Amino acid sequence: MSTYAVTGAASGMGRAVADKLAAGGHTVITVDIAEATVRADLSTPAGRRAAATAVLERCGGRLDGAVLAAGLGPAPGRDRPRLIAEVNYFGVVDLLEAWRPALAAADAAKVVVFSSNSSSTVPMVPGRAVRGFLEGDIERVLRTLRVFGKQAPTFAYAASKIAISRWVRRTAVTKEWAGAGIRLNAIAPGAVLTPLLEQQLATPAEAKQIRRFPVPIGGFGDPGQLADWVVFMLSDAADFLCGSVVFVDGGSDAWFRADDWPRGVPARRLRGYLRRMKEFRAAP
Repeated sequence: MSTYAVTGAASGMGRAVADKLAAGGHTVITVDIAEATVRADLSTPAGRRAAATAVLERCGGRLDGAVLAAGLGPAPGRDRPRLIAEVNYFGVVDLLEAWRPALAAADAAKVVVFSSNSSSTVPMVPGRAVRGFLEGDIERVLRTLRVFGKQAPTFAYAASKIAISRWVRRTAVTKEWAGAGIRLNAIAPGAVLTPLLEQQLATPAEAKQIRRFPVPIGGFGDPGQLADWVVFMLSDAADFLCGSVVFVDGGSDAWFRADDWPRGVPARRLRGYLRRMKEFRAAP
């Protein structure tokens, strides 16, 4: 049996994943702000360091996989954009960078990061905020988002999910990750009936907006079904899956972007594409 770390394991999809892994006989080290093996506040650098260290101590320096499901939604609040940024992006990157040696110590470790279909369905997300995330500059992110006023949490959430998806794709194919036998991928759920969504549906104004959002198959996702996808992405069947963002959202992403993806390499990027091919062939 394997040892996995699961963040955001106290509720919602994270809890469903942790329960299914435990039911399969695996050792699960849960991480959350409450009701977890490791209790930590991922919205602070100190909390993230504490979580990373505690998991490494409990796993003995070897992790067969990790699921990064902790995240905050776009609720109202002046400090919400910072909290979203800290948890949704840095709460993934900081932990995975700390855990990478333990993942590399395992045989074909698998990592699944929770993204969201907000990464492809929210319009006008500022590229400057996304770049701020990827450059590790949270203050730049927050300065960029201030112009959105009360809508800042919505754009903070979407920007964090775009950034973490790009981080996954950039990082997954590197020598330190793919070359070390680690398979790093992301899952992008749509509207899943978690306690957070139930709370939003209890507010008439929010419920109206949620129900108007296009979901071609109708209804909402089930946390258990999303957990099944994650368990598959952690299995040996996913050995050839690397740097992918898997949308499990009832068709919303396809509805909005039917003709946007896949897309060939544009001519203006051909030189960079060929350079990277050359670098890959020359790598030891």
